[in-house]
Amino acid sequence: MNARLRKALLSVPLHIAILGIALIWSLPSVGLLISSFRPRNDVLSSGWWTVFQHPFDFTQFQLDNYIHVLTAEGMGRAFLNSLAISIPSTIIPIAVAAFAGYAFAWMEFPGRQFLFVVVVGLLVVPLQMTLIPLLRVYNRLGLAGTFLGIWLAHTGYGLPFAVYLLRNFFGTLPKDLFESAFIDGASHLTAFFRLALPLSIPALASLAIFQFLWVWNDLLVALIYLGGTEAVAPLTLKMANLVNSLGQNWHLLTAAAFVSMALPLVIFLALQRYFVQGILAGAVKG
Repeated sequence: MNARLRKALLSVPLHIAILGIALIWSLPSVGLLISSFRPRNDVLSSGWWTVFQHPFDFTQFQLDNYIHVLTAEGMGRAFLNSLAISIPSTIIPIAVAAFAGYAFAWMEFPGRQFLFVVVVGLLVVPLQMTLIPLLRVYNRLGLAGTFLGIWLAHTGYGLPFAVYLLRNFFGTLPKDLFESAFIDGASHLTAFFRLALPLSIPALASLAIFQFLWVWNDLLVALIYLGGTEAVAPLTLKMANLVNSLGQNWHLLTAAAFVSMALPLVIFLALQRYFVQGILAGAVKG
């Protein structure tokens, strides 16, 4: 009992430090959320923390900011555009990388190691080096300013890391399991769908979080390949335009910012149990 008590007391400073860091880390998001509900005059005249002076005075909160940015400012359309960009740009590279990762991990073919080294080497190629050449190709093919073009771009940029992560994860799966399946007559396709994929849910989930958050928060790739096309502009482009157009209307900017970050927060919190598990499992090949 004394040992348990001593251990509990020793862990108290660590827990306090973790709670303090978590509180400090979450303060900007809390302030943004509170400010997004406050009227314009309140935002300009006082800080968000002043609402705690009268915590039960709900007249200082309103939904007008959200209604305005979702309707008059076009954030609702931009939100749907971001979904239309992010979902396929997450599914396509993961699907391709899953096949490639399995092939690199369990299939024997000439040049396998060389091709994998090439794929890993693509991780160090700066994204900015590809923007102008790829944009010129897109202009010739008519893909600039289209959803298909941005899907292909995000797929290409996300594939090297996705292949690397999934190949390492597939390589950690029990070798005896696959050998038994092959002895029983299973093909690589059967082993992939019946064994590799069901056992790789944590890695696939963590990779989906990475890819989705990167695409959802991307501004550079969307700005280059979509330009100023309003019909397909995602939230990041819309937010950049709002910063320039709204000027001092910070109450609207806070509402727009929270609209853009709400879905990534929900996805991360919902899948966080897979996040660390998948990354750690795929980090080192056993």
